[in-house]
Amino acid sequence: MGALHFTLSSLYHGGSSISASHVLFLGTALLIAGGIVGFLAGLFGIGGGTVIVPVLYEVFGLLSVPEDVRMQLCIGTSLAIIIPTSISSFATHWKKRAVDANVLKAWIAPIILGVLVGIASARYASPAAFKLAFAAIAMLTAARLLWADLLPRLGSDLPGGMQMAGYGVAIGASSSLVGIGGGLVANIVMTLHGRSIQQAIATSSGIGIIVAIPGALGYVVAGWDSSGLPPLSLGFVSLIGFLLLMPASLITAKAGAATAHKLPKQLLERMFAAYLIFVSLRFILSLMQV
Repeated sequence: MGALHFTLSSLYHGGSSISASHVLFLGTALLIAGGIVGFLAGLFGIGGGTVIVPVLYEVFGLLSVPEDVRMQLCIGTSLAIIIPTSISSFATHWKKRAVDANVLKAWIAPIILGVLVGIASARYASPAAFKLAFAAIAMLTAARLLWADLLPRLGSDLPGGMQMAGYGVAIGASSSLVGIGGGLVANIVMTLHGRSIQQAIATSSGIGIIVAIPGALGYVVAGWDSSGLPPLSLGFVSLIGFLLLMPASLITAKAGAATAHKLPKQLLERMFAAYLIFVSLRFILSLMQV
């Protein structure tokens, strides 16, 4: 037990001491979170960052990761984890012919541009800016889940031209700033423009791939020379977090996608909305304590 304690405490050069019980708790929490992430990715067409980022925030806090790089590390790691879960979720929705490929084609270039803008901002933004951006998007998503019928329609269908491109840039920039796959924002945009929730979910699963791949690579580059990061980190991407969260999320993503086509989601949407509100308040309160 003593050897285990010494080895694990030496994983982080900040000198924090981590007991075997802490490691067991953290590992279990990450595995459970990974399963939830995958299921939500398939069920709601999202990358799962709204689950990954808060979990990693607490984990990296226990590992004494400095506050000035903690949110960036959470977001970069989240985007890396979203890559395989989005691919798995998208494949299931594609087989059911529920994906609008034309929307994905129209958004590829604008979303990638938005991701680059978000990453450039991430290198210089304060931790408070990351938390506020995450809370704002999470609360907007919760409102959409709880009061979808009361929200105004922006049109009978998605627009074309510059407005469609503008949506893509906004999806990419906001998603790369808060570590989500883009599915949340894309889902909101599509449903407010008259698309069915089923098609919005299926198409949004593909958005996660477009956001997460350049996003994760960008966070590797952006954090390459940053100090205070734990070992086994590639820039702002923690390989430990990735390897613990990814397997379970990959397994459950297909189950979530299959469930999205079978069961009514009203109760699950309300539960997810409640979770988003809780996480948003958690970040807002942390800002008030500074």
